[in-house]
Amino acid sequence: MPCFTELYSLFYPNGVKIIPDNIYNMLTPIALAHLIMGDAAALKYGLLICTDSYSIKDVVKLMNVLIIKYRLECSCYNPLTKPRIYIRSQSMPILRDVVKPYMTKSMLYKIGL
Repeated sequence: MPCFTELYSLFYPNGVKIIPDNIYNMLTPIALAHLIMGDAAALKYGLLICTDSYSIKDVVKLMNVLIIKYRLECSCYNPLTKPRIYIRSQSMPILRDVVKPYMTKSMLYKIGL
């Protein structure tokens, strides 16, 4: 399908997985909900987004969007080996408000519901 080919070319130029430069515009609440449902792990406190296959530069790019666009407090967990984004417990109420309408019921446990 052409829509998937377009997305593939944005996230896999030259066959290497990246975060595109226009991620600020692409990371809508629906997209963030899908990212959490597919690639996040619920923690006792907060949430861990598994961004292991991205470079540290791309993880920081994605973190900046979460911080600026969604006002989420987050940090890079394990940056030297497999960088992951940790969203702090203080930001979970904000995150819930943003993504809950777009998440399936079976995945709400990931945001503490």
